[in-house]
Formats: sequence, structure tokens, C-alpha cells
Amino acid sequence: MNAVLQCLSNTSALRDYCIRREYQLEGTGYRKKRCELMDAFASLISALWEPSASGSVNPIQFQQKFQKLVPHFAGYSDDEKSMQMWKRYLERDDSKIVDLFVGQLNSTLRCTTCGYKSTTFEVFCDLSLPLPKRLSMGDRVSLSECLSLFTAEEELDTDNAPLCGRCNQRKSSTKKLTIQRFPTFLVLHLNRFSLSHYGIRKSTTYVEFPLYGLSLRQCAANKAGNPIYDLYAVCNHTGTVNGGHYTAYCKSGGKWHVYNDSRVSLMQENQVVSTEAYVLFYQLDETRSIR
Repeated sequence: MNAVLQCLSNTSALRDYCIRREYQLEGTGYRKKRCELMDAFASLISALWEPSASGSVNPIQFQQKFQKLVPHFAGYSDDEKSMQMWKRYLERDDSKIVDLFVGQLNSTLRCTTCGYKSTTFEVFCDLSLPLPKRLSMGDRVSLSECLSLFTAEEELDTDNAPLCGRCNQRKSSTKKLTIQRFPTFLVLHLNRFSLSHYGIRKSTTYVEFPLYGLSLRQCAANKAGNPIYDLYAVCNHTGTVNGGHYTAYCKSGGKWHVYNDSRVSLMQENQVVSTEAYVLFYQLDETRSIR
């Protein structure tokens, strides 16, 4: 949580929104419980960026509020968790978080028998990218390759295929994901953990990702444009499945910093890309993007 909070804290538009408490000016759309959580988050962000502050900031108050209001982290039974999450979903409204982080996926199914196509749309706050399998030790892959795997056409056999709207039967189909709407701040999760015959394993594959000028044209749906993104934060995981440690690299004031629990220090830009990168945070370059 510490590492992800540092990445969110260095999301400039979200940070300024919290420090200025702009959410309090958005009318009655924020219900009491949502405002409690936002107040706790805004207080934490403000404390982190207080000019006169020194030392580290303990996020325990935000953590307690988060655990209380977000069922997935609160230890409810499955039935209680399901009801609470459904309630949160029903209460959801447009918000600054949606404006900043939420995009839209285009999912297209095609029946291989008759060629009939159906398209559905779903929102996302982050994209979980697969890593290429069966790599030799020390092999490197690019973020572009991971994105290509994410949008690669998937074959669905008859057993798990959806009902074809034309054949009116379950038919072998293909499924392809593209991005219909790109968010201002794009969060990419490198899926380093996977199941094997021996349990859960972690991949330490070196994924090369650009710090500037990430083009997502290859992932864009028709007429979705060519968005260009620049990296501003990375959440890292060091260690194994059974034990590890999280750190954050964040760019602020044109310089990169490493956040390691209560310690913060400057780092070189050429140290940002590593085998420990786990979650990447990119900001849309409005001046270079075609939308």
C-alpha cells in the first residue's frame, strides 16, 4: 500500500485535486461514506506534500478507513463481501478518479463458422499485461511485446465459446481486445505471478519499457487515435512469492526519487527500468497524442 500510495501521490492532477479539496465542491454527488474515505486520502496526500514537513508520514489512519469501507480488504465473509461490493457498485457515480484513470475496452467476438461479430464495452482502471512464456534465463522482452500479447486474438473453442447471435448456437469463436477510450493516467500491471505445476511462481523477466513516448497505436480500436504516454512512477516488487518488499520510483520536479518505506532518496533516470518493475504509471502527453 505504501508504494502504490507514493505512485498516486506523484500523480500531479490527483495530488493537486486532493490538496485543494476540490471534491468538496462537487455538490451532493459525494455521499457521506465516500467523503470520509476521500477526506482520509486527501489528508494523507496533503501531509506528504506539506512544505514544512520533515521525516516520514504514517498512513495508518487512511489504512483503517480504507479497510472499513472497502470490503475486499476488510475480512468479511464471502456473502457479506459480495453484498458490500455490490452496494459500492450501485453507489458509484462519476468522479475525479474516473476522469483521471478510467478507460474503456472494446471486446470483439467473431464466430468462426458464419463470421458474425459482436462487440461489448467495459471500463478499466488498469491493464494487466501477460509476459511471454518459455523464455531463457536472462532474456529480455519489451513492453510492446506484452501489449501485443494482451491484444492478441484469442481462440475460444465450442466448450467455452459464447452463443453466436446469428447461428443461435455455441460456436468456436475468436476474441480480441482493443482500447476504445484512453485515460489521462494509464496504469499497467506486469503480470509476474502465474500458476504452474509446482504452485505460484514469479517471473523475473527483464521488461524494457520507455520512459518517454510510449505509443499505444497498436492497442487502439478503430478511430481511437494514437495516444502518447510518458512514465512518471513505478511500483516495484523485490523477492519471491513467499516473501518480498515493495518500493516506488516516482518523478517529481523533473527528478526521479526512490521511496523505500520511510526513506526517500534521489536516483538516476537510467536506474528506473529493472527486473523488479511491477506496476507502471504513465501520463498522457496531450501535446503529442492524436485522439
